[in-house]
Amino acid sequence: MLAIQLLVTDQALIVQGDPLADWLSLDATVRFNEPGSGSVELVAHPYVMAQLQPGNRLVVLRDGAVWMAGPMEIPQDFSWGIGGEGEAPPGKVTVSFSDDLALVAGHLTWPAPASAWSAQPETSRQITSTNAEVIIRTLVNENCGPGALVARRISNFALATVAGVGTTTSVNTRLEGLLAACRRVAIDGGGLGFRTRQTATQIQFEVYEPQDLTATARFSEGLGNLRAVTYKRSAPTVTHALVTGSDQALPRAYIEVADTAAASAWWRVEQLVDASAVDDLTGELTQEGTAALAEGAAPVELATVTVDTEDLRAGRDYGLGDRVTVALPHGVEVTDLVRSIHLQATPGSGEYVTSLVGSPEATTDPQMVRLVRELGRRLGRLEAR
Repeated sequence: MLAIQLLVTDQALIVQGDPLADWLSLDATVRFNEPGSGSVELVAHPYVMAQLQPGNRLVVLRDGAVWMAGPMEIPQDFSWGIGGEGEAPPGKVTVSFSDDLALVAGHLTWPAPASAWSAQPETSRQITSTNAEVIIRTLVNENCGPGALVARRISNFALATVAGVGTTTSVNTRLEGLLAACRRVAIDGGGLGFRTRQTATQIQFEVYEPQDLTATARFSEGLGNLRAVTYKRSAPTVTHALVTGSDQALPRAYIEVADTAAASAWWRVEQLVDASAVDDLTGELTQEGTAALAEGAAPVELATVTVDTEDLRAGRDYGLGDRVTVALPHGVEVTDLVRSIHLQATPGSGEYVTSLVGSPEATTDPQMVRLVRELGRRLGRLEAR
């Protein structure tokens, strides 16, 4: 019997009715430093349809713990028919949902978060020489958390206890996607992770340090927890980030940030990084180069179909951002970060858990999605000029 339960809550996290017991299939993916997404197919009983209302949230419980929870983006995709014309009565409804990190993603970084939109200055929001966790928490708090303007606050949203992780860094942002700014700080501040967690009464935002589990979180055919694997290793798209500062500064700043190990293993690949929207008073040009290197690192794309065992279970023994080991059938071992965990389940066939492991480029997002995201980040930075 599957240990999966589906609940619907309102924005106050109050359960709206009986669990959605008569479900047909579940597909849910959680992602490292990105909003998760999922869908569930249900028999359209009246009690089910009554709960699938705009503004409500879907909560996926796995073994009694919250696997994923967040707003329903498409609460009702309904089909019904008689005599082969569609789904037999009472019909079928498909719900598309995200996790609560999507609520954070809906906000921009205001240069003066405490002021009304009409009073925003031409300057950018700068936080200099500060711990990365503190920066991320500050940006979230002042743009959508308890410290934000009332109209911008996420309902029942709070900051979790400080974890005390990360290194010192800086940020310069203006009207940039909030999560994009947080990701830049997370990369430069020690490879941190951030996520939302649902408690009984709150949606809590927390920053954490992923674990090195390469010695304990291992997947292989011999261990019986690796069902299938696809592996691709590619050359880096950048080993030397050549960063140019503002053309208004005299002299203009030119900073080179290099991954000499990658260049030695492969070859030198230069990329021009236009950082004319920022200054270099706090090392921000170096930060831009570091981000470019992270995005262009030699991609190791490893998609695995894993099987939970008593010794190793997704969400319990390893999680997003953790470094794990996968032993390929021909003897090579690959270690890298868990970028996403994909849960698929049906009442009849059971669970399938797929983990995507690799560099930031190891993603299932289409190229156009990545391009739009990058263009949005650049436009946001240009606003700071």
